[in-house]
Amino acid sequence: DWLFTTPLLLLDIGLLAGASQRDIGALVGIDAFMIVTGLVATLTKVVVARYAFWTISTIAMVFLLYYLVAVFGETVSDADEDTRSTFNALRNIILVTWAIYPVAWLVGTEGLALTGLYGETLLFMVLDLVAKVGFG
Repeated sequence: DWLFTTPLLLLDIGLLAGASQRDIGALVGIDAFMIVTGLVATLTKVVVARYAFWTISTIAMVFLLYYLVAVFGETVSDADEDTRSTFNALRNIILVTWAIYPVAWLVGTEGLALTGLYGETLLFMVLDLVAKVGFG
């Protein structure tokens, strides 16, 4: 579902910021790349490849979050105070919750298995609720 929900979140925040279609498209493209490489990391059985794709996905996420702060932040700076305030709140929800996802993967059953399947499932469920429902 992340290939559908996260681009919608980014589209929403991009439209709120008044970002160009090009900037929104670039951010959604980075997002799709991040999700697909994360999926490959999860489905790959070769341990070195798993961590390589996890690293690539995490680097893409860092670029995505930077782009959200730098490019969209610059765009929204000319907006009224209510728009900037709403943008900042939504951006911060994305920054905090999305940054936890790769850590959750790493400590979960696909990564280092520091937590069991139930703990991992609970963590991803809470993250999804905060990241998506909280954003909404």
